[in-house]
Amino acid sequence: MDFNHRNKIFPPDLGLGGRNNSAVDLGLVSVLCLDERVSGVSLRKISEYCDRLLKVDEIEDWSGAVNGLQVENRIGVSHVVAAVDGSLATVRKAVSLGADLMIVHHGLFWSSKQPWVGRNYELMELLVQSGLALYSSHLPLDVHPRFGNNVLLAKALGLKTLEPFFFDRGRNLGVKAKTRWSVKALVERMTTTLGHPPVVLSGGGDQCRAVGIVTGGAGAELKIAAAEGVDTFITGEGPHWTHALAEELGINVIYGGHYATETFGVRALSEHLAKRFSLKCSFVDHPTGL
Repeated sequence: MDFNHRNKIFPPDLGLGGRNNSAVDLGLVSVLCLDERVSGVSLRKISEYCDRLLKVDEIEDWSGAVNGLQVENRIGVSHVVAAVDGSLATVRKAVSLGADLMIVHHGLFWSSKQPWVGRNYELMELLVQSGLALYSSHLPLDVHPRFGNNVLLAKALGLKTLEPFFFDRGRNLGVKAKTRWSVKALVERMTTTLGHPPVVLSGGGDQCRAVGIVTGGAGAELKIAAAEGVDTFITGEGPHWTHALAEELGINVIYGGHYATETFGVRALSEHLAKRFSLKCSFVDHPTGL
């Protein structure tokens, strides 16, 4: 989940000229799909299933986010790969694994249209020529009650009896739970779960009575968290000034990392798809350190 309205270099419109085209005009050259044969499970079948499962048409996302199928292929699906970010580096890794569908949380298209040159062109050329389709789910995956980043992080930490939390954009985006843990104990659980120690802003007391979670980049919205009655707020990252704000609000903030807190959803979704459609499944781990 990203509250920072990041500027991306990829356009919201591929200009494919229809779903049945066998060539994509990138403005420089028409790249032909290498394999017109359909094999494996229908991509459209999987994509439409994900759209229904994640309710992509019902959930309002940040401006520019494109939820759903972003790049199609013409060869069907037999191997699904999950990754947090859709980028040239992760696409290369997915191709090296022989994948034909990539499930990502942060997709390719966020900002105004840019020239398809340099790395942009290299990325799209690689996707098309390798037959790698890409499906992205941002906020719909964050908030999903079964496969969502928030729910799965909470369960991994051992939080019980989850309640809706963090009302924004017309719905509750996170979860919260009552606890009797010390802040130290929670930090230890975070370290074990994420594989690294989190950044802790000690604005509140030593005990956690109510813990709220919104994965990703919700640090700038501490006022929403505090107003909803939590004394400890877990998210991925936030601006420098949130340290002073946490002290003013009397709330503990635990930054587990934007990337690390959002690996859960894509992994769970891809594993579910693999079981449902009898696919091979892999995870591309490409940490950002943020």
